[in-house]
Amino acid sequence: MTEWVPDELGEGYEQRTIPLGDDPDGEGQIEATLVRRTPGESYDNAILYVHGFSDYFFQRELADFFAERGFAFYALDLRKCGRSRREGQTGHYVSDLALYDAELDGSLEIIRDETGGKPVLLSAHSTGGLVLALWLHRLNKQPGGTKGAGITGLVLNSPWFDLQGAPWMRTVGTQAIAAAARFKPKSIIKLPHTDAYGSSLHVSANGEWDFNTAFKPLEGFPVTYGWLTAIRRGHAALHKGLDIGVPSLVLRSTRTRFARRFSEDVATADAVLDVKQIARWSGCLGDQVTVMPIADAKHDVFISLAEPRRAAYDAVDSWLRVKELVSQA
Repeated sequence: MTEWVPDELGEGYEQRTIPLGDDPDGEGQIEATLVRRTPGESYDNAILYVHGFSDYFFQRELADFFAERGFAFYALDLRKCGRSRREGQTGHYVSDLALYDAELDGSLEIIRDETGGKPVLLSAHSTGGLVLALWLHRLNKQPGGTKGAGITGLVLNSPWFDLQGAPWMRTVGTQAIAAAARFKPKSIIKLPHTDAYGSSLHVSANGEWDFNTAFKPLEGFPVTYGWLTAIRRGHAALHKGLDIGVPSLVLRSTRTRFARRFSEDVATADAVLDVKQIARWSGCLGDQVTVMPIADAKHDVFISLAEPRRAAYDAVDSWLRVKELVSQA
């Protein structure tokens, strides 16, 4: 493990590299990057946040929200994503979602060590929600389970729980993609170009957020056959039912609006995932699931417009207090 150094987010943020050795997918040495909000004087809990596809951690407001409630805040840029991607590596590529266990286990170890064993809440967006759910299910099968590992709950923000689009994409389409992945896993799937969602976010277009577009392109990273096959295997495992062992909160928009170009309608809907699928599959997390639809929210509810963003934070705050995962003072 390396030491903490200043992060690109500037004052109050630091990063630390987690070396992962040789890439099982054959792209050289790989690493993950753990980011932390500089700890305050005291905290009762810790939180680890994991981003989605074509994404990385940049949401200072999210970190501030949890810090104000006594959480030491950490975020993880997974291998080949954001801060962790190195020249020559296929952005966000992984052939098996279980490979992420290495950096998740490493991050949890660092956080527990630094905070003196404080309880850890987990949070994730989109693809990160699928990754964390599967990791927790595996972790919960080990002696002591997720609670024994110090994990207290899971907050998911528009998790990717099924493949959006026409029904045939979830049957014969998935089979065809898996067949292609055996011969050309890193080849790009030809999909219609769209920058509608990205343009609804970034200050250079129609949004209010300033982020690194090399890490989070407005049009997104290309989708490869091998990566999407790994995702579909993850979906299949989720659909069989998981037991993550801790209570979970699932936030999502109330409606979907797919579009290739930005319009005002895109700014008040999920332009990436089908929210009905999120609603359908959320119960597969286990026995303690709370689902909270947020009116007019974007795909990432925490970078929606002001009113739905405030509603999302209020929902998290209430859930934390009901579940007694934050101080009641």
